[in-house]
Amino acid sequence: MFFRREKIDIFFKKIRIVSQSFLISQFYIQADKALNTPEAKTQDPKHPSAGCGCQPTEEEMLRSLDAVIDGFSKTDGALIPILQTAQNLFGYLPANVLKHISLRLKIPYSEVTGVVSFYSFFSTVPRGKHVVRVCLGTACYVRGGKEVLEAFKKNLKINVGETTADRMFSLEVGRCFGACGLAPVAMINDDVHQRVKSAKIRDLISQYQHEGEDVKEAR
Repeated sequence: MFFRREKIDIFFKKIRIVSQSFLISQFYIQADKALNTPEAKTQDPKHPSAGCGCQPTEEEMLRSLDAVIDGFSKTDGALIPILQTAQNLFGYLPANVLKHISLRLKIPYSEVTGVVSFYSFFSTVPRGKHVVRVCLGTACYVRGGKEVLEAFKKNLKINVGETTADRMFSLEVGRCFGACGLAPVAMINDDVHQRVKSAKIRDLISQYQHEGEDVKEAR
């Protein structure tokens, strides 16, 4: 009898995990729909249809965020997708936006900031258009990861956790990107670069720059 009950408990635990995964996927689907309304498209400077080149105001971006919150406000577990949506809109998560989310969801501000600080993909400081992540896991470190990081720091003229003045690049450190056999590894946005050489960092950076822009080579 005990064994049978234990199997039933495991069965329902699996159902809860699947259900949570399904709900999260639905949150992102709904958030994507909300951000692709005609109004939201014109407010998002990264969207192809936003051709006027105008920078949306904070009030306009908050309205877009509210459109997403309205769909999730009565649903448990919506905080992470809402934070992700906010970061996509603002580029990072400033304190006033976190307070806005806290008030709209009617949850403690400390709970919101706790989630933000726990997950590394959230940022409370402005990030550049291109996020550079250098792996310093064991395999990458012993194969030159530290030298690769130093080369990025020198060429971008920033330290880890900082963003260039033109908001083009941010520099971060990772621990493992799942490509240990091809170390050292660095990621720029979602692109994984393998067997990176410190001498080639300037060329790598230039691939992500707009025409006419230049990153000063370290002297």
